[in-house]
Amino acid sequence: MHPNRIPPTAALALAALISTPLLAGEEPIEANQVVGAIEGVFGVAPGERRNHTKGSCAIGEFVGTKEAAKVSRSALFSGRPVPVVARFSLAGGNPKAPDVAKSARGMALEFKLPKGQLHHITMLNTPMFGAANPQTFLDLMLALKADPVTGKPDPERMKAFKASHPDNLAQAQYLASNNPPASYASSAYWGIHTFKAVDRKQRITLVRWQFVPQDGEKRLSDEELKSAGANFLEQALIERAKQGPVRWDMMLTIGQPGDAENDPTVLWPAERPRIKAGTLTITAAEPQKGAPCEPINFDPLIMADGIQPSDDPILRFRSPAYAVSFGKRLSER
Repeated sequence: MHPNRIPPTAALALAALISTPLLAGEEPIEANQVVGAIEGVFGVAPGERRNHTKGSCAIGEFVGTKEAAKVSRSALFSGRPVPVVARFSLAGGNPKAPDVAKSARGMALEFKLPKGQLHHITMLNTPMFGAANPQTFLDLMLALKADPVTGKPDPERMKAFKASHPDNLAQAQYLASNNPPASYASSAYWGIHTFKAVDRKQRITLVRWQFVPQDGEKRLSDEELKSAGANFLEQALIERAKQGPVRWDMMLTIGQPGDAENDPTVLWPAERPRIKAGTLTITAAEPQKGAPCEPINFDPLIMADGIQPSDDPILRFRSPAYAVSFGKRLSER
């Protein structure tokens, strides 16, 4: 059985065994800790994901380019159409999160390759992540937990978190200074992490990717932010897909020696070379309940031959954390 279809008890057992080492003398962080902290902030919606709970499903295809095939032997870049199941979402564990919130948006993709192979890509609409290691993410969740008296995070605790975790600053500033997208279809999405593209001669190229909307990027204006409502994103995506295919170009940035390989909070220089790796086309969208994306655990470490993970501690930690969330939601159904 494939890892993103494993039974809930197996998923929990797997995640409990996997942890991420920190500095010498510190205890490793386990996935159960982080998922539990997320639940402490947002509560639990039984049967649902613990993070990026609110979301919508879509289907389509991806066609890779010859340029990408030069740096990666992955079947993603064969030039033939690859069926895709997509999920668009809001960060956080609130299933009723308002679509105008200045939080991250996500796009997760499952590529159905030949011979039953799967490849997952999970992305955010921010070019960087808000933590260089699992400890920062855990500490953020602990800081965000509401005070039982006020019902809000303690201001002093949040102040202390910000002062002691500079790796959270860049993403927090990006979200604060950029209004949310007007549509999932008019947002760019970044892979955030560094990956290793492997060609047919076993040569490795460090890459990062971004999916750029052919509709163009459009954010809500300040006036639209006040009037857009709490639940416009899903219907906007459904209606846009009915009008015709929605497309994103996958752009690969080629890393150079010295570029940050294992820190998703640090951007690469803007002058790095980029190639078009392919085009994602979404043909239909729908609410997630009962739809193809709902049961999928979009584990970003599910990769087909030709693309490998870096040693980024956040990337490595996401897999066991996703397994814990996946196991919990299946056991509640």
